[in-house]
Amino acid sequence: MSGEIADPRHEGSEGARSDPPGHGEGGPAPKQVTVAFGFWIFLLSDIIMFSGLFAAYAVLAPNTAGGPDGSELFELRLVFVETLCLLFSSFTCGVMSIMAVRQRSGATYLWGALTALLGLSFLAIELYELTHLVREGAAPTRSAFLSALFTLVGAHGLHVAAGLVWLTVMIGQVATLGFTDAVERRLLCFGLYWHALDIIWVALFTVVYLYGVMG
Repeated sequence: MSGEIADPRHEGSEGARSDPPGHGEGGPAPKQVTVAFGFWIFLLSDIIMFSGLFAAYAVLAPNTAGGPDGSELFELRLVFVETLCLLFSSFTCGVMSIMAVRQRSGATYLWGALTALLGLSFLAIELYELTHLVREGAAPTRSAFLSALFTLVGAHGLHVAAGLVWLTVMIGQVATLGFTDAVERRLLCFGLYWHALDIIWVALFTVVYLYGVMG
């Protein structure tokens, strides 16, 4: 009929308007976006976990149960060397990431090996420090302060050890697979993880060791 009003929702009718695309109509997000999003969630969850450990340490640090406190136990010179190892490893890790982006395998191996060596040095010093405390009678069971100390420092050390395993696997992937897009993404994710551990250690060094020595 000539007087019939055309339905604007009808496809092809005059004056029809296309509906806005719904969520997901453009297809799944690119892989690099989903990987980056998931990895940032992982890092944030780790930061939340360490925030809880820092809060627990702050509450329990005064509870020495008549035992030694940080001013009696901590050797700042040793911890300073330990800190330098981790901070320099952050620099070498950054250079390794740059070399990986430039797809220079030899330089990537070199800077990756230096990162691993500095990370192992950090772990060796930390292990010596903790075993020395145990030999001096300052075991985790001695007081709430020591329980919180061993938990916080040990959790960070375990993350460093996991990072070294990750780095070893990544160097093996570079050697076997080359600089594929997936390998480059994983190396960049490792770099973010390693730098995050450095930031956490700076906070740990300040809150635990510096404040501890000052009493």
